[in-house]
Amino acid sequence: MTCRIPRLSLRRCLAGLLIALVVAGAPALAAAPAQDLDAFAARAMKTFGTPGMAVTIVDGQTVTTHGYGVRKLGEAARVDAHTIFPIGSNTKAFTAAALAILVDQGKLHWDDRVVDKLPGFRMYDAYASAEMTVTDLLVHRSGLGLGEGDLMTFPTSDRTRAELVNDIRYLKPVRSFRGGYDYDNVLYIVAGQLVEAVSGQRWEDFVQQHILDPLQMRDTQTSIDARTADQAALHGRNTTPVRGVGPQRVLTTVMTGSVFAAAGALQVSAADMGPWLRLQLDGGRRSDAGPIFSAAAAKMLWTPQTLIPISPLPAEVALAQPQFNAYALGFEVQDYRGHRIITHLGGVLGGYSAVVIIPERHAAFAVMLNAEDPATLLAMREHLLDSLLGLPSPDWIAGYGRMFEGINAGATAALKAAGSDASSRGAPSLPLSAYAGVYRDPWYGTATLRQGANGALTISFDRSPGLHGALEHVRHDTFRTHWAMPDVEDAYVSFALKPDGSIAQMTMQAVSPIADFSWDYQDLRFVPMAAGK
Repeated sequence: MTCRIPRLSLRRCLAGLLIALVVAGAPALAAAPAQDLDAFAARAMKTFGTPGMAVTIVDGQTVTTHGYGVRKLGEAARVDAHTIFPIGSNTKAFTAAALAILVDQGKLHWDDRVVDKLPGFRMYDAYASAEMTVTDLLVHRSGLGLGEGDLMTFPTSDRTRAELVNDIRYLKPVRSFRGGYDYDNVLYIVAGQLVEAVSGQRWEDFVQQHILDPLQMRDTQTSIDARTADQAALHGRNTTPVRGVGPQRVLTTVMTGSVFAAAGALQVSAADMGPWLRLQLDGGRRSDAGPIFSAAAAKMLWTPQTLIPISPLPAEVALAQPQFNAYALGFEVQDYRGHRIITHLGGVLGGYSAVVIIPERHAAFAVMLNAEDPATLLAMREHLLDSLLGLPSPDWIAGYGRMFEGINAGATAALKAAGSDASSRGAPSLPLSAYAGVYRDPWYGTATLRQGANGALTISFDRSPGLHGALEHVRHDTFRTHWAMPDVEDAYVSFALKPDGSIAQMTMQAVSPIADFSWDYQDLRFVPMAAGK
């Protein structure tokens, strides 16, 4: 899942010894004293049950790193400056920077048409196919719906990147090309393939050679599947119908595979975040060597491209409400209490991250968690912003705690109400054997329904290894999944019939009202495949 946390979190501790690690002998940050930061972090983690967290702060030329809590529940190993965390969609800025380097090299221009550089690329709409530029890939204005196509890769897939690029042509848009903002992941995968097509190097190798190695980001891993000795385990609350409610547990299902790498696969340590944030603050320059990318490229990365609609925040946290928000290239540009910030949030199953740059202060910071705890992440973000900007700070921990308690309580009540509706629980229109068969969706591929020896139905998503489970009848021609793979959001599966009683199509909808948008079941339209095809 490589998603925007605001949408993710609005849908839906182990205190330990606190370790403050200071890089290069730098003193504690004056605007955010380590003691104050440590105390706030300890309270946030205890309040929300977050196992581990790493923080990097850049203030001018001073870089500090802080490690809190444990890498894994039930084990003693502590988070330190070199513990790697998955940063999810904060990977997108690295992909945008890779393209900026190719622009600097003269191998690419921001307004080049993608179809001219990446053979085989097509969108559903002919005009979008012909006119989509390099910039368009990065700014979420393609016409695709929110998270559309994520199930091509999430939580895993047997697709290759080339297959995904080819299959994007089957994703039906929800609005006109450049007609508005809808966050997507699949076009960043296309951007990664564009890097390979132009440079001759895989996305991983190009990022390693042109960004990670020059910045001496030695801890960073370009694969979500990489394993190191100093690595955060991933945690979530997945024992109740509403994800995010219940006890914290180590996740057994996490994102895996290389197909989505350019959209969200990087794993980064607090120590490595320092040089990356300094590079951003210094306009692509390194203090001890040549630039990674030009000043013109740095300006382009922060230039707003697509306006992002602003939804009002609850009263408890309304002070954090931006008045302006737009997407640039791998970053959002918005205001925070009257100050311009460059920012992005990231999430995968079991881990969240935030990056914030404050140009006027020549300061930046990153927060990385080994759990799906949005209240911890956002409370830390706002506290650090207030500290760096010298602003009076409300109790963000209490505010975000009340906000997410309300969201989770509302979702729990909605599910309870839906489950207690005993009216109209009619029997299926057809014998269960009639629902069995292979169904195809144009962009996802096939799903197979089988009737077992016990008479019950099962469903398997054929392009997602391990994604299979039982089907339970709900009412009439609607069933619900019970996936065998832990941490997967269950879905309602509904069948529409033709006048002759045969099945016309199968559609799906997430059961939880706050399911993350990467579970884009609602975009699927499965039709039965003819026998023998």
